[in-house]
Amino acid sequence: MGKDRLKIGITCYPTLGGSGVVATELGKLLAEQGHEVHFITNSLPFRLGSFDKNIFYHEVEVSDYYVFRYPPYDLSLASKLAQVAKREKLDLLHVHYAIPHAVCALLAKQMVGEHLKIVTTLHGTDITVLGRDGSLRDLIQFAIQGSDAVTAVSEDLIAETRQTLAIERPIELTYNFVDARVYYPRDVTARRREIAGDDEKLLLHISNFRPVKRVMDVIDIFARVQQKRKARLLLVGEGPELNKAINKVRELGLSDQVVIWGKQADVAEVISLADVLLLPSEKESFGLVALEAMACGVPTVGSDAGGIPELVADGETGYLRPIGDTEGMADAALRLLEDDTLHEAMREACLVRARERFGGDRIRREYEQIYSRVLGRPCPGFPPDSSGAAAKEEGQHR
Repeated sequence: MGKDRLKIGITCYPTLGGSGVVATELGKLLAEQGHEVHFITNSLPFRLGSFDKNIFYHEVEVSDYYVFRYPPYDLSLASKLAQVAKREKLDLLHVHYAIPHAVCALLAKQMVGEHLKIVTTLHGTDITVLGRDGSLRDLIQFAIQGSDAVTAVSEDLIAETRQTLAIERPIELTYNFVDARVYYPRDVTARRREIAGDDEKLLLHISNFRPVKRVMDVIDIFARVQQKRKARLLLVGEGPELNKAINKVRELGLSDQVVIWGKQADVAEVISLADVLLLPSEKESFGLVALEAMACGVPTVGSDAGGIPELVADGETGYLRPIGDTEGMADAALRLLEDDTLHEAMREACLVRARERFGGDRIRREYEQIYSRVLGRPCPGFPPDSSGAAAKEEGQHR
């Protein structure tokens, strides 16, 4: 391994979820650049798949010692982080979520030594939900303040972190990303004909069906759309609001127009089926599914909330309306569905914006700049005190 290549430990939630997806894809891109990447999690990250060169996996095993009322995952993770860092001589730990991962990383650093650096990425829930929990607030502040660098996936999340936790330290904006080799428009003509007729448009909603996703609004939007345009709605994913959505579909007599799928492995293929993505969420720290849709050439109609406006350019790559404005969102969706020229223009704009602003190589380089700075040594192409990094830091530590 070259002297500029790094040994990086990555800890994330390995199951379905935007943070785990981004962390895993980042690790894969870093490994392609020659960095040695060690995933330290309680199960194999689902997006990792088969792996070989420069990628290693270390499973966190939790003790079930009878005196523990609950298995002490946090302590087991901290111990494993320290063990791997010592044995593999890691340069840094990049952890996703302040709690529990950054807290565990700080404990590991105390065991290993100050030379081990910690980069923490905030994804949302650790701030928007847990940050408002009085029993956890001080612990989250401790994790953020103790990290050597902190990033967040949107300006909105940075602002909320400062407001909710009174954090004044620098927090760097580093958006989520997609790999263009995975997310691109697929040829799904045959599969689409299985669920929608040639004269029908297809609207799509993908989520974990939690209340914050406002899935009832999705149904309301579709009900309005199908009154004026032959269309079908595809619901993808699982979660607590799915049954309520199914019941509402039945009550409105729309069962024949709504297709319900569970979790899908090839998300890019599913998205490529759609004409429009619906994302009327009450809150999104970023909205990764909208970026995945953008990379597949599918415009988003959604809420003007959280980090979504930083991702979806209103009137260019989709339309944004106030939270709960299902009539306005339905009108926006109809505008796209009924104007092929407009839809094609937005499709092209989506592809350009996804590639130029949210491409994987660009975001990977931004993280390498951060690693370079906290370590005080160069990564390939990035000296530790480069003026570009300094300018970025000054502009985004707001």
